[in-house]
Amino acid sequence: MIYLLDYHIHPGYSIDAEDQSILEYCQRALKLELKEICFTPHLEVDPVRRQKDWFVRVEGKFHPMEDLSWLDNYFLEIENARNQLRSTHLKIKAGVEIGYIRGCEERIEKIITSYPFDYVLGSIHCLAHQSISSWKESQEYFSSHTVDEALNEYFQILQDAVNCNLFDCIAHLDLYRRHGERFWGKTLIDAHQGKIEPILKDMARKKIGLEVNTSSIKRGLSEFHPSREILFLAREYGVKVFTVGSDAHRLSELGAYIKQAIIMLKEMGLAVYTFTARQPCPL
Repeated sequence: MIYLLDYHIHPGYSIDAEDQSILEYCQRALKLELKEICFTPHLEVDPVRRQKDWFVRVEGKFHPMEDLSWLDNYFLEIENARNQLRSTHLKIKAGVEIGYIRGCEERIEKIITSYPFDYVLGSIHCLAHQSISSWKESQEYFSSHTVDEALNEYFQILQDAVNCNLFDCIAHLDLYRRHGERFWGKTLIDAHQGKIEPILKDMARKKIGLEVNTSSIKRGLSEFHPSREILFLAREYGVKVFTVGSDAHRLSELGAYIKQAIIMLKEMGLAVYTFTARQPCPL
């Protein structure tokens, strides 16, 4: 029996997601026979993008992200869902996905130590303050940079994200493939070589996990984030903690390709982990 879980879910707090509640996702999870889910609303800290990214949705209205009262509301909604579904098998975890930006470490640390998160996911969403996770913005960035320029910047920022030791896990590690493959095609397959190895070594030493993100499939890519080659390298360099997430931004995406990702990890001899109060536990 496979223990089905989804550790990357964007409820309505994320403004790029459908306005669906925590409870609605939990009810959908029960129908899908998921055993455990972790919510990860976006939290962005790049001051250059304040007018673009620093908003969440609360009760159907945009709310300034720096007013952290939205997190009080988030944790209350999590607790209410747990209470309403107490008689079910579903485990409901409270996480967050933070878009890492250099120089914002103190702000990130203050937030994640002020709230009882189960899981803190770190992501690299922007290069040169442009979102490479967005098709529109990525066109501007990728069209004005070479592969080497983009990948060098990406992995330098990723190294800093690992060095700051604030994250439990790194999300969609090769996110540059999402839209970058349309510009550079197969050249991205091995573009990580020579850049990612010391980062994976540091992740292993710091016991930072690596997420398998299945959202790449719905966007037409042939492999999950990260690729199998990167997963093999992670294993080689001693990374032990792996999580699995759909990166759902709507109810219909919850749990998508999760079973396949879990089976893949098991076939590679890699353990899937859950988190409680930021402590990892293997299944």
